[in-house]
Amino acid sequence: MTQNNSLNSSSAQAGLVAAIQLVSGKDVSANLERTAYWIRQAADSGARVVVLPENFAMLDSLSSIELGRKESTSAGDVRQFLSAMARECQVWIIAGSLPCSVRADGSDVGERVRSACWVFNCEGQEVARYDKIHLFDVDVDDKHGQYRESQWFEPGSEPVVVDTPVGRVGLSICYDLRFPELYRQLSDQGVDWVVVPAAFTYLTGEAHWEVLLRARAIENQVFVVAAGQGGVHSSTRTTYGHSMIVDPWGEVLECRQEPGEGMVMAQIDASMINRVRGKMPVLQHRKV
Repeated sequence: MTQNNSLNSSSAQAGLVAAIQLVSGKDVSANLERTAYWIRQAADSGARVVVLPENFAMLDSLSSIELGRKESTSAGDVRQFLSAMARECQVWIIAGSLPCSVRADGSDVGERVRSACWVFNCEGQEVARYDKIHLFDVDVDDKHGQYRESQWFEPGSEPVVVDTPVGRVGLSICYDLRFPELYRQLSDQGVDWVVVPAAFTYLTGEAHWEVLLRARAIENQVFVVAAGQGGVHSSTRTTYGHSMIVDPWGEVLECRQEPGEGMVMAQIDASMINRVRGKMPVLQHRKV
């Protein structure tokens, strides 16, 4: 097995990262207004990178196709909004997820869209895009009952990492969290931290959210920054929230326990990463 030399030491520089929690609905304009408020709050508090939750601009599967077509180019209103906010606030934005009707290579998806996470630098440039690989096709014992994300979305296939002012980050979205092999691939590419923008259902979140986030942090010795939807979206849809930041030892540094909008912040600390990896070099001890 080929190992990446960057596993032995972190590339991160210390810096504050913010995870934003929202309760997005069907109204894109209203959602973006609240998103802008929290990006500004994060920037005013010293964040260098702001992570948004899954479906930050709209949480409504039925309208995903229409929005995805509008956001098929960088001229889309939401992508323009994100670019402008990054420039205004001088922060990097990891933009949760947004439907898009074209693949990263420019080809048309067809009848569905992709769930795409764009990364904007502080000059407002799109510097990376990750398309959600694992789609949430499950039955849950809540009022919604059946979730079939693949009805609306086409899965991506490629892991994505990007260098930021606070180290190399690996991108993932929501249901990806249950697949540790994705995070091991990101680890092999030398990430210092990973993001998990999400809209976990309340029942699945209550059961598994924290333990999965801490497991991904511990087994890969990285920081995990998880920005969730958290509240009541409709008569049948409630999300778990509990946006949190976990360190490479698996300790929860910050967590928003209450439902509703909010923000958690913590330092991505290179010395912490190097200390954990130096004392317990599990990434170098791998045999399988």
